[in-house]
Amino acid sequence: MARIVYIGDEATAAGYRSAGVETRVPSPAEAGEAVRLALDGRSDLVLVSATLAKSVPQALLDTALAGEWPLVELVPDLYGNGSGPDVEREVRRVLGIEP
Repeated sequence: MARIVYIGDEATAAGYRSAGVETRVPSPAEAGEAVRLALDGRSDLVLVSATLAKSVPQALLDTALAGEWPLVELVPDLYGNGSGPDVEREVRRVLGIEP
């Protein structure tokens, strides 16, 4: 079975825990260390709250996202904070279909 780790806020972590995912809820000051520990090679997938990722040193975050193992993904929290861009809308804007 794959080892998945979620790093982020408590409310979102509760949902991941109910699905059997290992969770960590660090303070912003502890975010970098939590990510560093999750990259120890024993995890298969590391999910980092996009909101908390703002507290992770940029060099560490860039290295983690570019690495081959474990797979690291930024995810929105329970409230939708940190959602990625609306790619469909952006394509339509670039094509001049939407303002």
